[in-house]
Amino acid sequence: MMKKRVKHRPLGRKLLIGLALFGVLIMLLATFIVAPLDYNAELNEYSRLAFSYTRAAAEFIDGDRVLDYLEVTGKDSHGSAIYYTDDYDDTVMEYLVASQKECHLMSSYYVVVPYEDCSVYVWDAYTEEDPCPRGYYQMYDDSAREVIRTCFRKDPEEKIWIFDEELWGNIACAYTPIFNSKGDPVALAGVDISVQGIMDAAIMNVLITDAIILALTLTAIALGYLFIKRKVVRPISIINSAAKEMVEDLDHDIHHELNIHTHDELEELAESFGKMNSDLRDYLKKLESVTAEKERIGAELSIATQIQADMLPCIFPPYPERKEFDLYASMTPAKEVGGDFYDFFLIDDDHIALVMADVSGKGVPAALFMVIAKTLIKNRAQMGGGPAEILNYVNEKLCENNKLQYFVTVWLAIVEISTGKGVAANAGHEHPALRRAGGEFELVKYIHSPGVAMIDGVRFREHTFELYPGDTVFVYTDGVPEATDNNNVLFESDRMLAALNKDPDADLETLLRTVRKEIDDFVNGAPQFDDITMLAFRYDGPQKSEPEPTADSAE
Repeated sequence: MMKKRVKHRPLGRKLLIGLALFGVLIMLLATFIVAPLDYNAELNEYSRLAFSYTRAAAEFIDGDRVLDYLEVTGKDSHGSAIYYTDDYDDTVMEYLVASQKECHLMSSYYVVVPYEDCSVYVWDAYTEEDPCPRGYYQMYDDSAREVIRTCFRKDPEEKIWIFDEELWGNIACAYTPIFNSKGDPVALAGVDISVQGIMDAAIMNVLITDAIILALTLTAIALGYLFIKRKVVRPISIINSAAKEMVEDLDHDIHHELNIHTHDELEELAESFGKMNSDLRDYLKKLESVTAEKERIGAELSIATQIQADMLPCIFPPYPERKEFDLYASMTPAKEVGGDFYDFFLIDDDHIALVMADVSGKGVPAALFMVIAKTLIKNRAQMGGGPAEILNYVNEKLCENNKLQYFVTVWLAIVEISTGKGVAANAGHEHPALRRAGGEFELVKYIHSPGVAMIDGVRFREHTFELYPGDTVFVYTDGVPEATDNNNVLFESDRMLAALNKDPDADLETLLRTVRKEIDDFVNGAPQFDDITMLAFRYDGPQKSEPEPTADSAE
């Protein structure tokens, strides 16, 4: 009589289903509990930001002059009132508009004078879709009147107010009184923030919390697997012994069969051993071809390393006929290929571009991204424009279809050779080091812009500088200050400056070699985890042409 086959019930599947249901339940509970807490936290954070702007406006605006701008000086052809205005009025308006553009959270930034039944607008950083011109008045309802009375005093409590109006929508408002020289409140500086924006931020925090819970659930699944492994260790030990014998007898073509009937994955595993015996022999045969393939890939990576090195300018001096400047650069990748790159090229006879950049990530993907970024920067720079304009264009192109979210930090400068005047933009890169003639290298610190391809539509900052004959600029990637020894101690900028100042008058090649030697001595054989790239540019100034010989001198 044929024995009926028992249906297998995989333990792993049961565990996965149970933990998945538990994780879903926890995520639902967390959503209902965390959402109100996150909303209140975001509201408090936005309140703090809103009051920082209202306080700033209250300090900026001269309270003694506010009421002057509500004075009607005449009427226009349409019968509308014409109010008093002057240069200070324009200054205040520019301040409010600039501040509102700076803070994307604000939907409105304004100054009003409260009266018994209404508030009259003096200034409003309005848009064309939502104008509140000077003299525009807004009538109070009972709740608004109470809010104004609470805020329009000498020592008001900083409290955010929520309004849901047909005209303005659901908004959170912050008010700070503006005082005259006598200490009396004369107006209110106000900021409106969309409540929907606050709710969106809270929802994002809830999603992050759910993601953390999901990660914890996955961890629990892994722990459950370890628990099962421990519970079935005895049957596994039997299979393990058979596996050892199978490996030892692999060359003798002996078939190993296990008689295990547990009606679960262990029985299936035992049945798989029979097939494993033949598969292992096939594997050894394939291993030889895989090893050969690995060697081929290694050879191709070596070629890729050479191709990448050839893409960077490597002939020094690059412009031997130009005596106004000198430069030298080097790049040592952490892997076969890297994401760092430097570049320099003449835009025209009187302008040279200097580039130092670092792509996020390492290896072949970063190297491919590096090729694209380097090409875009050079091509766009040769079309003209300042560093900020160039990086704006490159950022737009790199953000397109950037699904892997790679980005690149860039220091880009354009120097006018005849004068030494330059313009630079720093997109999240390291601070450059500058040495004035006869002095020492020092870091030049200023506010950075975000890295290129990090934020679509971001506008990059740029600043001007001037080089004098004998000045030297040193730029580098983070592989220099972040070089690490075996104790995880960083090389850091101070050691870099000390290396530069060991012999600051040396030629540029010697200067870079000195820095590299100091790094090698510091790490003392520790693995290189990041690309090390450096560039030095010395400005010698315009060269005086030799006077043509006269008839007397010729004699």
